[in-house]
Amino acid sequence: MNTLRNGQFFGQTNETLDFDGLIITDTEYTHPYVDWHYHENAYFTFILQGNVIEGNKKEIYECSAGTLLYHHWEDPHYNIKPDGFTRGFHIEIPREWFESLNVSKDNIEGSFNIKNPELKLSMYKIFKESKINDIESEASTQELLLTIFNELSSKKTLSEKKPIWVKQIDELLHETYTEKLNLKGLSNTLNIHPIHLSRDFNKYFQCNLGDYVRKLKINKSLSILPTNEKSLTEIALECGFADQSHFIRCFKENMGVTPLKYRKILE
Repeated sequence: MNTLRNGQFFGQTNETLDFDGLIITDTEYTHPYVDWHYHENAYFTFILQGNVIEGNKKEIYECSAGTLLYHHWEDPHYNIKPDGFTRGFHIEIPREWFESLNVSKDNIEGSFNIKNPELKLSMYKIFKESKINDIESEASTQELLLTIFNELSSKKTLSEKKPIWVKQIDELLHETYTEKLNLKGLSNTLNIHPIHLSRDFNKYFQCNLGDYVRKLKINKSLSILPTNEKSLTEIALECGFADQSHFIRCFKENMGVTPLKYRKILE
């Protein structure tokens, strides 16, 4: 089985950065099939454009733009790339990084698909920092990555205690975030009192219901922006925003830049 070392990925790597041991790569996937292999470092794969199928010993993921996967070191997997352009962003984390910053790795072993919109937004911010690449980018990337691992560890700890409605509402919101939602309707669907839902939503999602839905919409827009095929108005409506101005305001609040500024960073 092939073992890939620092910065090695199958495809055409267009950029490689080293942020104090963190290896960041921007890669175009060119191989229609990559046989079973593993990487010597733990790493994140973030699909920026296109599609890829990834399988490991437990699951198979159909990854479209906006998919975020975590792989622990030496975790075997394979890839299948459908026709079309596919671009991935990767962050490799050596074992020394975990040890030097006292980051626990016991609760995050294996490979898994990360659906939390807040963590995806953090990964988009890391990608933005890699394109800005100024003297502050390294520190910003380290801080964002620590936030991601802290959240992953706490989520793992809470997972055994979560009531069933938490998973149900997360799945429901991922399916219906572009539609008009209201607290009473969600409460009826989940068979939970609105007061109970309002009180405990923040406990499990670290934000209120409205902010969570907005983050889902922004994540959707970030998967569309790189193609340059649609106007901001078209993207706003497709993602469930009332209009372009609402989309721009919400995007800037979450990403720190306007959608057009972010699109230019991608170029």
